Amino acid sequence: MPSTRRDFLKTSAAALTLAANARLLHAAPPKLPIAIQLYSVREDLAKSFEPTLKTLSSLGYQEVEAAGFFNHSAAEVKTAFKNANLRCPSAHYNFQLMSTQLDQIIEFGHELGLQYIVCASPGKAPANAQTKGPHTLDDWKFNAENFNRFGEKIKAAGMTFAYHNHYVEFHPLPDGSIPMDQLMTLTDPAKVHFEMDCGWVVVGGGNPVEFLKKHGPRICMLHIKDFVAAHPSADGKTPTPTELGRGVIDYRPIFQAANPAYIKHAFVEQEGYDIPQDQSLKVDADYLKALYK
Repeated sequence: MPSTRRDFLKTSAAALTLAANARLLHAAPPKLPIAIQLYSVREDLAKSFEPTLKTLSSLGYQEVEAAGFFNHSAAEVKTAFKNANLRCPSAHYNFQLMSTQLDQIIEFGHELGLQYIVCASPGKAPANAQTKGPHTLDDWKFNAENFNRFGEKIKAAGMTFAYHNHYVEFHPLPDGSIPMDQLMTLTDPAKVHFEMDCGWVVVGGGNPVEFLKKHGPRICMLHIKDFVAAHPSADGKTPTPTELGRGVIDYRPIFQAANPAYIKHAFVEQEGYDIPQDQSLKVDADYLKALYK
């Protein structure tokens, strides 16, 4: 082959590769529903359930993720969501409730039409139940065992089980292992999925983009929040929360790494407020609308 033709083909191939990489780098994030975790408005919900939901709808939210039902029946909750024009695909429960009331949770979820049931916090192994301090490797093994049990039963009921992380799952254990890696290894991918809280991943020292690239098929939903700093303070206090786009986390590369084949929902979770609550949640909703364009 003449050198000029060979050089031309090499140059063309390189140009095509660069163009493809550039398109990937600047790819538009998946367009997901504007959604919020109801823990963000828990105090208002406890006092005024349906009106609070209608306020969220007026701010631009289309979906919610539940975090308690405030003594309302599934029928009452379902009606309130319908009246507020909100969908609820997912609900959070703590480890203790899931350990002791899983059948009731599944029944409630069926009545409500949930797709996902999420364990929002880890438990402790019985031998460590009365001890304070960080979770041990045995604790994480205990959680993995129970997550497999939860997941099997929830899958058999036609829904998906997921675990929601905080930041401790990314702190190394004394043996150097990372709790989240332990959970990924010790749980059955067919039964246990994960709702990745991007903000807590960052605070824990992890990288949401790399985590998505490594574990994409196992991550079914996202939590999105922002902080004024990326790490806890010297005395161990977690960073102050702020609205999306006003802190240290850029969500565009995170959403570009989120595979739309697996992730259909991403919930704002506003951990605290230094401006009026509705104003804060409107900032979050508007950030997502701009991101999804």
